[in-house]
Amino acid sequence: MKYYVVADVHGFYDLMIKALNEKGYFEDKEPHKLVICGDLFDRGSQAKEMEKFVVDLLEKDEIILIRGNHEDLMLDLVNRLDEFVEMGIEHTHHYRNRTVRTLMDLTECSLGRIKQQPGVIADRMRKTPFLQKIIPAMKDYFEIEHFIFVHGWIPCHASGYGGEADWFNYLENWREMPKSDWMLARWYNGMLAAFQGCIEPGKTIVCGHWHCSFGHTYLEKKEIKPLKDGELSPQKVFEDFTPYYGEGVIAIDACTALSKVVNCIVIEDEEKRA
Repeated sequence: MKYYVVADVHGFYDLMIKALNEKGYFEDKEPHKLVICGDLFDRGSQAKEMEKFVVDLLEKDEIILIRGNHEDLMLDLVNRLDEFVEMGIEHTHHYRNRTVRTLMDLTECSLGRIKQQPGVIADRMRKTPFLQKIIPAMKDYFEIEHFIFVHGWIPCHASGYGGEADWFNYLENWREMPKSDWMLARWYNGMLAAFQGCIEPGKTIVCGHWHCSFGHTYLEKKEIKPLKDGELSPQKVFEDFTPYYGEGVIAIDACTALSKVVNCIVIEDEEKRA
């Protein structure tokens, strides 16, 4: 089977389609599937187009969806929308992370309407294809013979909380870890984890979440130019957003909101043997 793999497309539908076109996805007549390694929305302005495209592929069983931290953010926003409105929604992390923007786009409502009727808008969001069809289809990970697809990384022993973790130790039973551990793992820096030896023996883990320029700059020590005013917690963002290849890892988050590029890699592999 051939797998076309993208990650962190964040509502940039046209840029994703461009990347797929460049790799020959739409002309491929052989059996193939699209793998999206999490974070479908919350940056670009084409949430409705992305939603329709993904649902169409789900109905044809031509897509594998990995859950990202932004999918977790959306569920948190919807389930506690009245609380966030009461505390001042423009001052919340959901506003900064553009989760609120996606809520507005997919429900076709204004920020004022959210403030006036949070319960009504939350119910409307729960009826969207995103929450009705896409979220239930998402997996924590997808594994084939030689590759594993995740969002941030696999669950492991790590220091700190989520994105603040800076050391990682491998856990043999990561596949059986509970939901809470997977939610933390979606925030991990997979490139750093792999660099420290937290990898799956005999496999390559394909991940998103953390911009590829981290690997090129901090791990490969490349001399590349920093972007002006470019900052992603807590490391600066540099201009090389090409996929990062390390031992046991391929990272493909292109930081599309800044780079205006979606990375797509093509993998041919067999299904995992029982």
